[in-house]
Amino acid sequence: MAATVSDFLIERLHEWGVRRIFGYPGDGINGIIAAIDAHQKSHAATADAIDFIQVRHEEQAAFMACAHAKFTGELGVCLATSGPGAIHLLNGLYDAKADHVPVLALTGQAATTAIGSEYQQEVDLQSLFKDVAGEYLVTLMHPAGVRHAIDRAVRGALGERTVTALIFPKDLQEEPAVEVPPHLMNYNASSVGLSRARSIPDEDGLRHAAEVLNAGSKVAMLVGAGALGAEDLVEDVAERLQAGCAKALLGKAVLPDDLPWVTGTIGLLGTAASSDMMRACDTLLMVGTNYPYAQFLPREGHARGVQIDLNASRLGVRFPTEVNLQGSARDTLAALLPLLTQKTDTSWRTSIVRTEETAERVDATRAAIAGKDGINPEDMFVELNRRLPDRCIITADAGTSTNWAARHLQLRRDMKWSLSGGLATMGSAVPYAIAAKFAFPDRTPIAITGDGAMQMNGMNELITLQRYVSRWADPSIVFVVANNRDLNQVTWEMRIESGAPDFPGSQHLPDVSMAAFARLLGFEGIGVDRAEDLAAAFEAAFAARRPVVIEIRTDPNISMLPAHVTREQMTSFGRAMLKGDPERGSAIVQSVKGVIAGMFPHETADRHPT
Repeated sequence: MAATVSDFLIERLHEWGVRRIFGYPGDGINGIIAAIDAHQKSHAATADAIDFIQVRHEEQAAFMACAHAKFTGELGVCLATSGPGAIHLLNGLYDAKADHVPVLALTGQAATTAIGSEYQQEVDLQSLFKDVAGEYLVTLMHPAGVRHAIDRAVRGALGERTVTALIFPKDLQEEPAVEVPPHLMNYNASSVGLSRARSIPDEDGLRHAAEVLNAGSKVAMLVGAGALGAEDLVEDVAERLQAGCAKALLGKAVLPDDLPWVTGTIGLLGTAASSDMMRACDTLLMVGTNYPYAQFLPREGHARGVQIDLNASRLGVRFPTEVNLQGSARDTLAALLPLLTQKTDTSWRTSIVRTEETAERVDATRAAIAGKDGINPEDMFVELNRRLPDRCIITADAGTSTNWAARHLQLRRDMKWSLSGGLATMGSAVPYAIAAKFAFPDRTPIAITGDGAMQMNGMNELITLQRYVSRWADPSIVFVVANNRDLNQVTWEMRIESGAPDFPGSQHLPDVSMAAFARLLGFEGIGVDRAEDLAAAFEAAFAARRPVVIEIRTDPNISMLPAHVTREQMTSFGRAMLKGDPERGSAIVQSVKGVIAGMFPHETADRHPT
């Protein structure tokens, strides 16, 4: 029997299957922290207790809860105190909301007797969370309402794949629990459990979709994170339609990149093969993606379209699809597949494969360009790609390092991948990787990040890892840091979008050694300053069987050339250079080399020194 409201909260979450809470303590949640301690002691014999992971900052707790949900499909749970702690959760919670994963936020609040009195650390949390946790948000006021609130918050987060929040005033946390509310008016009795619904469009919609897809002779597919779990059916449909397939960034792990008709990612950080396929297709099938950049999809009127998404509000809003099928990717593709006619003309696929081979040669040629102020970051990712361990879990940040990773890392079957997709926030790669290690201790997480994100919060979270690393039989986890001393993504965006020169006062970063910091924590820290040392450094990192920070000094003036450079982008870049960009000499030289590499790629995809 639960003694207090807090005890009941933890036991009820355990009954729902929660086994890990990420958080940071504070006196606004003393009752809940004490309940977790008591819960762990009472479950010590079964080793089945909820684990509390103490992070360095509440934002990181929310990031880790989000990553847990992404990688496991389970509910992610984070815990923070009242006021400032609750405020700190917001960025990670918005990350979960934007990428449609289930996360429950638990926070404290001023005592019920003090709410509304401008008490210390009192914040209007209902207003603070009403957008991010609008699916279900409640401040608990009576012990008899706690059971209903927990059950509804958990079920709502899981069922709607979104964020919910429960706010516990500090005095309520320590009141006697009411496990069975009275069978009276104004009380609710609720239960644990959720059997997910199958979601399939109606027969008319499926037949219409099949008619459109069967009529196409050049079918392109675009898959996103919503297609995870339906990988085999995506392949079957693509084979039936003889389609090529591009991937939105969050959907990078849906299909292995060694399939010859998979063209990789799409957009500014995508491949030329994906871009060319979208330009040439006559039919587009979108599965589980809300890819926002319509300019990289076929022009209106140039292709017919079919879209599959569980959320009807995301259908037909990026491309004017003729058939909009509301349903889960797996259920809908399974129902659609028998209606599709096997295509026998392989010419479209052959052209895609040929384009993909050319794009790979261009990327390899660009990777072989020598950096001037550091290593060419493309070379860095070519070498990393060759040494990715089987079943690794790759997390990426927001920045140029992720652009290169999207283009150069070739994911294989049973690998996992994620990043902050919809929100695209900095600082997520490191907490994502640590959360992945907790969820899958036998696998090797690899965080892809830059010095900007590491200085922002990543270095602090290495301290969290140091606290827990001894619990794993295989403590392998690798942090790959591109140190270019610059907030490089924004620097290049200023140049090619706004025609603004590099502004050192806002863009340049302190040159801090992340490898040295790793060694302070007892981890392996590897610094790489020469391209010829990359291979040995990655081999050492993956053989270490311990946490490793591999810090690579990269050239900030290697431009991330899109698949097709527009006249507007070239004009903006020229204006930025004419305005006195302090790096104009190197930026111009390296960009010209990249353009020439695109025009005259090497004959094979192997790297050649230049």
